[in-house]
Amino acid sequence: MLHQTIRHRVEAAGTSFYWAMRLLPKHRRNAMYAVYAFCREVDDIADDERPVEHKIAALAAWREEIDALYAGHPRHVVAQALSRPAVHYHLRRRDFLAVIDGMEMDAREDIRAPDFATLDLYCARVASAVGHLSVHIFGDPSEAAHAVAESLGRALQLTNILRDLDEDAGRGRLYLPREVLDRHGIRETDPITVLRHPALPAACRELAAIAEEHFREGRRAMERCSRGAMRPAAVMAAIYRATLSALLRSGWRDPGGRVNLSKPLKLWLVLRHGLV
Repeated sequence: MLHQTIRHRVEAAGTSFYWAMRLLPKHRRNAMYAVYAFCREVDDIADDERPVEHKIAALAAWREEIDALYAGHPRHVVAQALSRPAVHYHLRRRDFLAVIDGMEMDAREDIRAPDFATLDLYCARVASAVGHLSVHIFGDPSEAAHAVAESLGRALQLTNILRDLDEDAGRGRLYLPREVLDRHGIRETDPITVLRHPALPAACRELAAIAEEHFREGRRAMERCSRGAMRPAAVMAAIYRATLSALLRSGWRDPGGRVNLSKPLKLWLVLRHGLV
């Protein structure tokens, strides 16, 4: 029942994740849905409008839940769904904890123009750590596959940041790094003010170039991996790379304008990168 509920939630969200995970056999797909459910749980905590103390306590409870998971007696229904995958696929406790640490960065204060080292740490925690869990479930826990997780996770998260500027600003957040903003003469840190700055498109193009380099690094690492196991990762990379290209074409002239790929395009990318 849990897996069906999660599947409906992923499908309703229309996420690229759903399209990629459809390539997996049922048992691996259900494991990924459980990981997705965990990520949604802690992400919802970070985005909650309740006081910081409440969010920190809720994330601390999830750290205890991960400890309980690895001790063999999970209590939360999502942790229970993770119990078999954690053992069967040798999922690493530290990757779950890294995701929680990343969400705590959001929960403690609104991130605004972090230095690049802080942004990179954030991406490693909220995205690459999920990649490390994923490659085990995909069936390739090799060093090369973990290199894919490192690079592709960062590429996907930077693409999310460049796509969600307006949504993040509405939450008081600005993930564009301080160094990039400074190079383009943007001294402000107020998210709404930055989004109206005439140099914003140039700053976004610079961050997009960094994302593109991560995509290239991920592709090079993927060439050393099991091709079959990496099909979901290849599909995710293709969909997000297409999203980044669409953002570059839009030029960030209207940060509030949503860039979404059509379902036919996503299906074509799945067929091209996932089934051949």
